[in-house]
Amino acid sequence: MKNRDAITLLIVDDHKIVRDGICAYLETVADIEVVGQADSGSDGVKLAEQLAPDVVLMDLIMPGMDGVEATWRVRQVSPRSKVVILTSYHEDSNIFPAIKAGALSYVLKDIDPEELAETIKSAARGEAILDSKVAARLMHEYRDDANETMQAYMQLTNREQEVLELIAKGLSNAQIAAQLVISEKTVKSHVSNILSKLHFADRTQVAVFAWKEGIVKKDKTEG
Repeated sequence: MKNRDAITLLIVDDHKIVRDGICAYLETVADIEVVGQADSGSDGVKLAEQLAPDVVLMDLIMPGMDGVEATWRVRQVSPRSKVVILTSYHEDSNIFPAIKAGALSYVLKDIDPEELAETIKSAARGEAILDSKVAARLMHEYRDDANETMQAYMQLTNREQEVLELIAKGLSNAQIAAQLVISEKTVKSHVSNILSKLHFADRTQVAVFAWKEGIVKKDKTEG
């Protein structure tokens, strides 16, 4: 008998034998309860909206709406639900779109049942689990992205680099304008150029990049 605090799980997979196999094992796990099953991405989205499960176990390759689109839609209709991709595919063309669509974890179907249960429990806690093959590919992709961003940084003008460093130090546009003796309008223009050239969405991403890459270093006199 499941306890009332059990993690609620929705399984989305077009193969009944896979769903049945997962359900059969999870029946032996006291703190995970399968509350729904769907054999297509579109049905999975509908059930996610109705049930708002803690975790959605999502296949990637399905007829009609695939797992990537279904993941994105599940995250829209049930933001509290964490999506775990369970698939046979670990190619870049599958991994990156799924992660970008909002999947928290990505594991392969050769996973041990016990490990799958632990992955579901981790997801419910907001902790990501990645298959080792997937993690290696993601790290490679991250390094490539970081290299491209650093190359873009090197293309910034001297003034834009100055503004970037002051952003990273937490200065407002008005404070940057005062320090560099330029107008606030000019600062806004520089900030816009920096975001565009580095493909960042906001100042926080600029600051994180600057500190992570050592462009701005902690003052030795601090702390």
